[in-house]
Amino acid sequence: MRGDQTLPEAADAYGRTVSPYFGIEDKQAKYQADKLFKRLRRKTGHAVGDYGMIEPGDKIMVCISGGKDSYALLDLLLSLKRSAPFVFELVPVHIDPGFPGSPEHLVKEHLDKVGLPYHILQRPIFEISKEKNNGNKILCSICSRMRRGFLYGFAREQGFNKVALGHHRDDILATFFLNLFYSGIMKTMPPILRTDDGTLTVIRPLAYCRESDLNTLAKLKNYPVLPKGLCGHGEDEQRAAMKQMLKQWERDYPKRPDIIFKALKNVVPSHLLDRSLFDFGSCSTRRWQLPEGQSGQSREEDKPASAPTSGDIIFRRV
Repeated sequence: MRGDQTLPEAADAYGRTVSPYFGIEDKQAKYQADKLFKRLRRKTGHAVGDYGMIEPGDKIMVCISGGKDSYALLDLLLSLKRSAPFVFELVPVHIDPGFPGSPEHLVKEHLDKVGLPYHILQRPIFEISKEKNNGNKILCSICSRMRRGFLYGFAREQGFNKVALGHHRDDILATFFLNLFYSGIMKTMPPILRTDDGTLTVIRPLAYCRESDLNTLAKLKNYPVLPKGLCGHGEDEQRAAMKQMLKQWERDYPKRPDIIFKALKNVVPSHLLDRSLFDFGSCSTRRWQLPEGQSGQSREEDKPASAPTSGDIIFRRV
């Protein structure tokens, strides 16, 4: 059984009926947008397939932040839904955090044009974040945790089993380097992850998409992107530095970010140092011998450090 083939058409700014994917009048711009969209759709489809992100009967909450990435995420998932060999549900959800002067009507107007049922949640995130800030200049970490908490709570209330986020390849790389440089941990945003309580699955279908391509698509399609810095407290400087580093590499060594991303998919545990991922004890060939005439066990301190056996190693698909 094929997926829903009756997606509603939308109206452009002048009330004319247009495709839900391309409301572009200029032929050259439409051609460029169509070509780019197909490439991003292919990358999104590969990521969804590689990690088994979407399954028959899924009810997926598509988180719409008002940024370019979430608008593209919704468009791309809608396009994949049209040709999917099974049925699944997409419901856009946007949180209005209460930033002063934020043009939230832009998000509502865009979702009205898409034509799907949607939810806009008004939550006092900005006010609560200021109270919890304790004089720090950046609210990003507090704000993001609260957004995530409200979204996950709403997803459970409404019976969603999956939550789709608009993080792309560059977000994944930036997070990897943040953890590497500041936390001493080799980890990043996984394409698919089960929440700690096991009630929701978080998916990132744009994991293979470059931010530069999403920027271009947003301009070609004229997404109503909400302005940044509405909180008045600036952005996370460390994350901004990581993204700037990636952009510099993209200019100076164009293939470097792609190679690093490929490395995240080709991990060799035996050539790292984590004893919980590999049984290094099995590699030892040293034989502990006692002097002639002595018997008994060798001293405990003379034995090589113990390592988990292969049966103790747990590989978790994320």
